[in-house]
Amino acid sequence: MLAAVEIEAAGAVLALRWADGRVDRLPALWLRDNAQDAQTRHPGNGQRLLTIHDIPPDIRVIEARLDRAGGLDLAFAPGGHRTRFTAEWLRATLRAPPPPRPVLWDATHRPYRAEWPAVAADERALHDWLAAVASHGVAVLTRVPCEDRAVERVIARFGYVRETNYGRVFDVRSEVRPSNLAYTGLGLQVHTDNPYRDPVPGLQLLHCLASSAEGGESIVVDGFAAAERLKAADWEAFGLLARTAVPFRYADPDVELVARAPIIGLDVEGAPAEIRFNNRSLGSPVLGEVRTAAWYAAYRAFAELLDSPALQVVLKLSPGELLIVDNRRVLHGRTGFSGTAGARHLQGAYADRDGLLSRLAVLRRRLGPGEAE
Repeated sequence: MLAAVEIEAAGAVLALRWADGRVDRLPALWLRDNAQDAQTRHPGNGQRLLTIHDIPPDIRVIEARLDRAGGLDLAFAPGGHRTRFTAEWLRATLRAPPPPRPVLWDATHRPYRAEWPAVAADERALHDWLAAVASHGVAVLTRVPCEDRAVERVIARFGYVRETNYGRVFDVRSEVRPSNLAYTGLGLQVHTDNPYRDPVPGLQLLHCLASSAEGGESIVVDGFAAAERLKAADWEAFGLLARTAVPFRYADPDVELVARAPIIGLDVEGAPAEIRFNNRSLGSPVLGEVRTAAWYAAYRAFAELLDSPALQVVLKLSPGELLIVDNRRVLHGRTGFSGTAGARHLQGAYADRDGLLSRLAVLRRRLGPGEAE
């Protein structure tokens, strides 16, 4: 795999030439910091044993050769440290694929569906369900027992419950004195949950226990797809929502939660990475007369996209069905339902994305990618 190696720039750079013709030029500092030997990495857990202060700023490669097994033997100065890299490690590290981009969707999307008995017992079924959540931000689980706190058992299959002031689990149904409009029969505009937290819960799960009331259909929207449409149609509006931090707030007699963040959060490459949109929790932005008017125009334009039937997927959850959404990306809402005829009872819980992504990565390592990947 490695065809040749050459020391360049008086040892500050090492050029690796591969059999396929590719050349990688690696700084000596990077090579020393990423050495895999027992003096540099703990043999049990692989963590670094040295800090950046332990590496001389003028580190250089003074010797480099390919061994019979195709590995790379190096010596450094000052200090005389020697180490070896396998060609396999170098290739895997230098050619690691970029993280997958989210798969955007609109009203034509049909969320991935899996059965809980399979997900509970079979790692491949669990992998495929988690992969759908990771790529599309939404999936459905069927045949979940209509039992109190069954949603906790689902979360335990991949991670941990994110407990909040609403408890480990919360019941979404009509209440006489609701602390939140979610606990009424009113329809709810699509929204992300808990934008007043920092960080927001990464995942929301809603398990249907009863659904005999008229109405109460669930609505989900890909917030990243809506943000990309806004960027294409009105770059200035997109930029204003991405650059302007606004307050979100929730308060009751025992809780006061406030966070400031943009409606559209971006990653380092400028792509949508987080949506915070909740008309019930939005505070009062104070931005100055001209900027306030422009911000509200951008906010309205984004809301019109989110409320567009072209982007909304409507689901009528039946008892035993569970909806999971990436709460940083997918907005959810509902149509209104009757509080007098029939019943609608969902039990919800939050979890963090890192638990799901960790479990998925371990399953991929063990099983390999699924057919859809």
